[in-house]
Amino acid sequence: MKRYFIASFTLCLMACLLFSFIPAKKRSRVVFFGDSITEAGVMPGGYIAQLRDSLAANGQSKKFELIGSGIGGNKIYDLYFRLEEDVLERKPDIVVMYVGVNDVWHRQMFGTGTDADKFQKFYLALIQKFQRKGIRVIACTPACIGERPGGLNPLDKELDRFSEIIRKVTGETQTPLCDLRLAFMAYETLYNTTDKSSGVLTTDGVHLNELGNKLVAEHVMAKLLELK
Repeated sequence: MKRYFIASFTLCLMACLLFSFIPAKKRSRVVFFGDSITEAGVMPGGYIAQLRDSLAANGQSKKFELIGSGIGGNKIYDLYFRLEEDVLERKPDIVVMYVGVNDVWHRQMFGTGTDADKFQKFYLALIQKFQRKGIRVIACTPACIGERPGGLNPLDKELDRFSEIIRKVTGETQTPLCDLRLAFMAYETLYNTTDKSSGVLTTDGVHLNELGNKLVAEHVMAKLLELK
């Protein structure tokens, strides 16, 4: 009996020692790379903050570390030029790239938007840089510039054009796509029954309110969990 006890204790001790040397699975570091929508995303009610809460509620918070890297007014080439310092130096496992609104919107507002062909080249270059470093990318289409359903917002056609460029690039590079443009259009068709230009998912037609942030968080979370 004494020998059995000693043998059992020895086996348990060896098992404990063995498992103590097995490293815990590290969390995936996720950098959210974008413009003012992402800059606000880390604030209470923002899509990154809501995503963090949802992951915790679903017992997934230990799997992901979420880092915001959004700057107001950014367009695709701004992301390209701050790539090293604001993303690569943080050594992410995953990058969520959410850009495109200002590339369209600023042409109308300030005359400083981005030509479609240049947008495509910069977008492709960013994805290729990430992929060469083994970083997985989730690409998001720009959600809206105005909320009126049925293609009635002045910049809908141009925003659809840029969204289609993102779909094309992600298809060619086998990059997961979070199609926020389609998600927002579908939501507006169902729930924007009074033809509002803002106030349903946004505060001003572009920047997200709490419900808009919730919609983004839900779609991004689904993509993150697919990658994990």
